[in-house]
Amino acid sequence: MNVYKHPPLPFGAEIENDGVWCQILNRSPNRSRRPALFLDRDGVIVEEVHYLSRVEDVRIIDGAAEIIASANAQNISVIIITNQSGIARGKFGWQHFIDVQEKILADLDNQNAYVNAVFACPFHSEGHTPYQHPDHPCRKPNPGMIEKAKRNFSIDKQKSWIIGDRAADLSAGKNGGLCRGIHVATGHGDDVEQNAAVLLKDTYFDVVLSTSIADAIKHITF
Repeated sequence: MNVYKHPPLPFGAEIENDGVWCQILNRSPNRSRRPALFLDRDGVIVEEVHYLSRVEDVRIIDGAAEIIASANAQNISVIIITNQSGIARGKFGWQHFIDVQEKILADLDNQNAYVNAVFACPFHSEGHTPYQHPDHPCRKPNPGMIEKAKRNFSIDKQKSWIIGDRAADLSAGKNGGLCRGIHVATGHGDDVEQNAAVLLKDTYFDVVLSTSIADAIKHITF
């Protein structure tokens, strides 16, 4: 039985039995294995706001819609994977998350861009019941949300990218079997630049440092 209480959910969304938000918005019509573009949300797609929970605080970062639209045009699945510990800490609830997420999707749509899926992990080791967990498999740097995406989309991991502003984002990509990542300096990017740079030494995971998602587009090839 699912013990995770929530308000009515929008199109394509469910809170799965493990408590993780899974929203499938648009499946690729091509069933062959294709690359995917994994994106962190706060600090990458939208400006970082400490525990973003108000619609009026949503601001799309310059270049985010363009890179998403470019992936859309190439039939590349765009998948948001986001840690949302604010829910575990009691800073906001699922309704606040829903309102913010619907605003983000609408703003992207206004710029002719869309995402295929959204996964959100509300767990944290310092959270409140039922979202307290010492190391939930879906909380980045763990790869659980990437694994969920792979069960819903036919993904070629070897050609897929992840863009994030924290070392945990890139580590999730590495742990999930992706081979390429971009660390942006927006959001928390300046705070973890040295941690992200360590990943450059990994033989099997290539990391590019970029000023923002607007600059990242020149690095991505599928």
